[in-house]
Amino acid sequence: MKKIRCARIRCTWANNDVLYGAYHDSEWGVPLHDDDRLFEFLILEGAQAGLSWITILRKRENYRAAFDNFDAVCIARYDADKIASLLQDAGIVRNRLKLEAAVVNAQKFLDVRAEFGSFGKFIWQFTDGKPKQNAWRSLADVPVNTPQSDAMSKELKRRGFKFVGTTICYAFMQATGMVNDHTIDCFRHKELAG
Repeated sequence: MKKIRCARIRCTWANNDVLYGAYHDSEWGVPLHDDDRLFEFLILEGAQAGLSWITILRKRENYRAAFDNFDAVCIARYDADKIASLLQDAGIVRNRLKLEAAVVNAQKFLDVRAEFGSFGKFIWQFTDGKPKQNAWRSLADVPVNTPQSDAMSKELKRRGFKFVGTTICYAFMQATGMVNDHTIDCFRHKELAG
């Protein structure tokens, strides 16, 4: 008798594109504490506002090249000429407000890191330093914001960050593993809950 191989079950949003599947399987929801990676997601989530995440994933390598591999110190010094050149780069989202926000956010990111010793230490306080384990049955159950993302958004805005509304903050929390929002039937839910 021939053995039938079963495919792993993923969150439904990750089944429509190979890039989504790879991102889901290896990155989304994995707890990040590294400041450089957290900064990358802060910039990418801001760029995603009003767009689909797959659009940003497809442009991610272009962002890395255009934004000096997400070097916050470098980005914090971007001037009007650099913004003008970025507005000509078809490989990224060419939105002046989002590009200017990336510069402001790099500056504020550095301020937070100086104050707290690391951005990770600051940002993880919104989940008491550990991932919040959720148990959603379907994608329809997953919220777009929570009291934690509301608090994060409010504090980031108070500190001068841009493009950090509560929905963006919740997407950031999901991406960086501050919450485990894999549905309970997804193979990654159990892996990340342990």
